[in-house]
Amino acid sequence: MAKGKKKQTGGGNTIALNKKASHEYHIEQRLECGIALEGWEVKGMRAGRVQLKESYVKILRGEAYLIGAHISALPSASTHVNPEPTRTRKLLLKRSELNRLIGQTERAGYTLVPTALYWKRGRAKLEIGLAKGKKLHDKRATEKDRDWAREKERLFKQG
Repeated sequence: MAKGKKKQTGGGNTIALNKKASHEYHIEQRLECGIALEGWEVKGMRAGRVQLKESYVKILRGEAYLIGAHISALPSASTHVNPEPTRTRKLLLKRSELNRLIGQTERAGYTLVPTALYWKRGRAKLEIGLAKGKKLHDKRATEKDRDWAREKERLFKQG
């Protein structure tokens, strides 16, 4: 019997992760999208000079944009290019996906947060999450569960 192909969500091709997003939000759905980049940004990404911590996704005039992501230029970048590390970058989504996201963010009160940036077939892909904000008690419960899981592993290892 033929084996089915496994879907990769980044794996070893991960450029940057936004660990703060899973702490601050309940991520209910994840979506992969392309990102429009300039040449110096791609070089900076290959060097691993990306930070998604303070970034967010906003829908303006029917298009999705990544705002606040910091991609540093390499020191060997061209002299005639004026790199702006935190410029607004357009996200490449299908119209049907975009319409669905617009409806959920405007009516249902969801937020769009970038969760991961990775390479897929030589192209940079951004994983965005459709999320709702966590309350303080939710954050505490998540941390408590994580600590308990860690303690349980220790107990099983000891015997």
